[in-house]
Amino acid sequence: MTTPPEPQAIAERQLCGMVNGLAQRIGEHVRERAATLGLTAPQATALREMSGPMTMRELAERMSCEPSNTTFVVDKLEKQGLVERRPHPTDRRAKHLVLTAEGAALRERLLELLAAGSPLAGLSPQEQRVLHGLLEQAVTRP
Repeated sequence: MTTPPEPQAIAERQLCGMVNGLAQRIGEHVRERAATLGLTAPQATALREMSGPMTMRELAERMSCEPSNTTFVVDKLEKQGLVERRPHPTDRRAKHLVLTAEGAALRERLLELLAAGSPLAGLSPQEQRVLHGLLEQAVTRP
C-alpha cells in the first residue's frame, strides 16, 4: 500500500525542513568555533577535512565545493603558515596539501572545539551511526 501523494509531500517537506535546520545549526556551530581561532568557516572546514596529505581536488570534494573556491581557502591557510603545497609523490602535475606543525596543532584544537556542544552531541554513537546510514542512503540513491 502506498501513501497518498499529499501526506507524502507533507512528510517530505517536514523532513527537508529538519535536514535544512540541522545543516544551519551545524554551520552556525562551525562559524562560532572557527571565529574563536581566527578562522573563517571555510578555513575551519578545510582544516577539519585535512586528515592527511591530499590534492586540491580531494579537498574540494571533501568540502563539497568547487576547486577554485578551495584554492582561495588554501591560499589563505598557506599565508597563515598552516598548510604547505608539496610535490605530489606520483603525479608531477599535482601538488599535495600538507598541514604544517602549526596547522596540525590548530586542527586538533579545532576538532576539540567542534566536538564540544555539537548539534549532534545529543545523539548517542549508535544514533549517530543510524542517522549516518540513513543520510548516506538518501544521498547515494539515484
